[in-house]
Amino acid sequence: MDKYGLIGYPLGHSFSISYFNEKFQNEGIDAEYINFEIPSIDNLPEILASNPELKGLNVTIPYKEKVISYLDYLSEEAAAIGAVNVIRVCHKGNHTTLRGYNSDVIGFSQSIEPMLETNTHKKALILGTGGASKAINYGLKQLGLETLFVSRTAKPGLITYDDITADTIHEYNVIVNCTPCGMYPKADTCPPLPYEAMDSRNILYDLIYNPDETLFMQRGAMQGANVKNGLEMLLLQAFASWEFWEGKEKIGII
Repeated sequence: MDKYGLIGYPLGHSFSISYFNEKFQNEGIDAEYINFEIPSIDNLPEILASNPELKGLNVTIPYKEKVISYLDYLSEEAAAIGAVNVIRVCHKGNHTTLRGYNSDVIGFSQSIEPMLETNTHKKALILGTGGASKAINYGLKQLGLETLFVSRTAKPGLITYDDITADTIHEYNVIVNCTPCGMYPKADTCPPLPYEAMDSRNILYDLIYNPDETLFMQRGAMQGANVKNGLEMLLLQAFASWEFWEGKEKIGII
């Protein structure tokens, strides 16, 4: 039986494990998907050695960047983003090679693109500076938008929440939340933005999918903004992961 899995720490509830095991069962695929909750990325070789049937991995927090040093090959997107969330495990004799990809950018780009209007949406705010935000930044730029990162603390090349004014909201009318702010069980929180300045030209996209409608989305929708959560992105990511594991994508060498 082939094995696939997820590495991260902590894992808790995993969308991937339920999605893929249901897929395998429904499509008669002789495989299983397992959560590998590892306290250090240094445990990866042990996971590989003890699971010779492993054909693919998803990677989540906090290892999307740390895992790159273990890889033999990297896709152009993953190299440009600096983060990997899909690994194809290839076995040839006693030799194992690891090929890294980023499905975050694929899932996000395909999900948000139908919402964008060329003449209206030209600039975007990216809330957060973690691994996922790098993929979002890459995707938005590929779609032709200018981006600006927002962080809680002042750093070169970005702004803080205190810097955001009504004019900022009008100019950067696409806002993507890449932070855990508003995620269950702390669903009564939201990023500190001047929501009252929003209108129908704003798009609020939240990578969170639990709850279905975050407070960030609710407050934007009250002002007429177009809002969307991250569930479709997750589904598209999962589909892209399977394509990578099946070897249907070209990659470049690190």
